Amino acid sequence: MIKRGYSPKPILLGQSRGGMMTLAWAFRNPDKVKVWVGIYPVCNLASWPLQPAEASTLADYGMKKEELVAKLSEFNPIDNLAGLAANKVPIFAVHGDSDVVVPYDLNTQTLKERYQAAGGSFNVKMVHSEGHKVGPSFFKCRELVDFVLKHAK
Repeated sequence: MIKRGYSPKPILLGQSRGGMMTLAWAFRNPDKVKVWVGIYPVCNLASWPLQPAEASTLADYGMKKEELVAKLSEFNPIDNLAGLAANKVPIFAVHGDSDVVVPYDLNTQTLKERYQAAGGSFNVKMVHSEGHKVGPSFFKCRELVDFVLKHAK
């Protein structure tokens, strides 16, 4: 992609489970990430993935539950933020306060608290009375667009 003229430091945007995927890549490649953005992102393997989506999560990692739980800190984005903070990767997330699928407190809030404790910059747009859904409050979020445009320059 770089040979085609794309930036060597992309802006990553992950929605829901895509948050987990992009964060996993980001914390393994913190020097290659310009910005990370999440839309009600899964940030904590112990939350959504190992609860209602346990079978598919274990299949994704190719492990039994006991193995994954034993190695959780190796794979869990909320436990691997030092490199992103050291590289000063700004983070933005938009999350609904009524999300029961990917609960805010176990995911975005925990990520924010740990990232800021590591010295990272983290902004959240809380969408009141919204749950886990595809809708304009998340996908036409002015603050999200402004954040991306600010860092894309």
